[in-house]
Amino acid sequence: MNGTDKESRHLSVHIDRTVSDVYAYASNPANLPAWAHGLGESIEQTGGQWVAESTALGRVTVSFTPPNELGVLDHHVTLPSGETVYNPVRVIASGTGSEVVFTLRRRPEMSDADLERDAGMVAADLARLKEVMESKSG
Repeated sequence: MNGTDKESRHLSVHIDRTVSDVYAYASNPANLPAWAHGLGESIEQTGGQWVAESTALGRVTVSFTPPNELGVLDHHVTLPSGETVYNPVRVIASGTGSEVVFTLRRRPEMSDADLERDAGMVAADLARLKEVMESKSG
């Protein structure tokens, strides 16, 4: 049984690095291939746009919200079909570290299995971000 397109799931990870450290790294599209494998294995800037190459999705365009002091990493992913998917992401203070929260939204055509698969990919990406950030020296 499918849920509705109004369904959201919040996935998060705690990272033992400051908000500014995590935001600076995660907001740089050039760093995406190191941690966001669900989005793409490579990324390049072409014609002023960031284009990622993914075996699962094909070539997608990624555009982030402008740099900000609030830890907002919202981004739009335009799929090869032309559909654009909005992904809300926040980096928020959590003690002396940070919490990164990704809001996964069910799209109307998504089955329960599709939603679970996407949630697993996002969780894996967040775990990789934690690993990358915590292995970097202060």
